[in-house]
Amino acid sequence: MFKKILIIGCGMIGSSILRGAISQKLCKKIYVFEKNIKYQKQIKKINKKIILIKKIDKKIENMDLVIISTPMSEYKKIIIKLNKNLSNNSLITDVGSTRVNVSKLIKKKLSKKLNWIMSHPISGSEASGPKYGSKNLFKNKWCILIKSKKNKLLESKLSRFWKKLGSKVIFMKEQEHDKIFSVTSHLPHLIAYNLIKTTQDFQKINKKNVIKYSAGGLRDFSRIAASNEIMWRDVFFNNSKNMSKIIDLFIKNLKNFKIDINKKRNSLLLDKLKKSKKVRHQILLLKQDISKPDFGREN
Repeated sequence: MFKKILIIGCGMIGSSILRGAISQKLCKKIYVFEKNIKYQKQIKKINKKIILIKKIDKKIENMDLVIISTPMSEYKKIIIKLNKNLSNNSLITDVGSTRVNVSKLIKKKLSKKLNWIMSHPISGSEASGPKYGSKNLFKNKWCILIKSKKNKLLESKLSRFWKKLGSKVIFMKEQEHDKIFSVTSHLPHLIAYNLIKTTQDFQKINKKNVIKYSAGGLRDFSRIAASNEIMWRDVFFNNSKNMSKIIDLFIKNLKNFKIDINKKRNSLLLDKLKKSKKVRHQILLLKQDISKPDFGREN
């Protein structure tokens, strides 16, 4: 499908693309630029065909596809190097979780001769590093592509690439994307971080170790809160307007729950709880999770 692919940043997502591309034979040669020495050692063990490069320089000139899989705060530095060294026949994509900020950055900093079509594969976990990657990570998961006015042929080629990795591809505008994922992804992570912070504060105030009594709820929130802090800082900062609106809505609903509990509004509270269960049913119907209790994990 591509002669040469370069992956810049090869953690869990990048290494999953790497494994999937090799497994599906989507390229003749695959290159990786990764600064982390520990990650470099792990990448070498994946496949002998992988070519690790030490610098983003003239060696990348003839890459057909460049995939940026770093925290978004690294993008500006990477763009400078791509502008200097990349051929205008190359296609660039990335896997960032917010799109409006990247769209503005592309318009402002990227050379007009280069082609960048944004991707966002909706898959991953709290784990970091190439040893956690999987060739099947994207199987039956959504991948959002941001509509391109510039090159429909490259857009189609990138769509086929993600489909070969197993993704279900859908196109969106960047503004629509950031609004949707502020509530389906970004807010849940913020709630997880805040819940863990609240638990830590509770422990400090009461001088008791309550974490050792973690039930399934706290345990699952702790899994989300174990995600990469640099990546999520970038997400929160870059989607701040949508995040602020959805946080306000969350606080409003939380206050109403508090009133329902304190005033023992039985019918109102039960109605909310019942309606919440319907969302879980929808998620299972859409095959976004499995129905096995405890999220499929053993106790």
